[in-house]
Amino acid sequence: MSEQPAALVLNLECTVASPPEATFRLLTDPARLAEWWGPHGFSIPQVDVNLVAGGRYRFRMAPPEGEPFHLSGEFLEIDPPWRLVYTFAWEEPAPDDRETVVDLSLASTGTGTRVALSQGPFLTKERLALHRDGWNESFEKLVLAARGTG
Repeated sequence: MSEQPAALVLNLECTVASPPEATFRLLTDPARLAEWWGPHGFSIPQVDVNLVAGGRYRFRMAPPEGEPFHLSGEFLEIDPPWRLVYTFAWEEPAPDDRETVVDLSLASTGTGTRVALSQGPFLTKERLALHRDGWNESFEKLVLAARGTG
């Protein structure tokens, strides 16, 4: 019997200086999402969110150079202000892309909120690394957006 390779799942955390309720709004309100979503240099000119279980979202992302592209998914679980689970798919995927599930859990730290992210499974280590880099930069921007929202 052969051993199955471990699932390629991304796990990251960041802590922001806003309470869980304000942090959850940053994660779900279209205007607030556009402030922090995406790697440095990217803009989010369009955010559509239907924040109900089974509802969909769609983001238009514009890189510093090149054509805009889209990502979308479906909300699977919404438990304000503690948990948000949704699918994630590029609308014009690369051959090694596949739909993943993003699970965001929030916990009060007393002075802010710890945001724990799990996303996967990915098809390749390269796709996991691409998302890790994107989420790390997005989380840097989220920390800045959370200042003053408490």
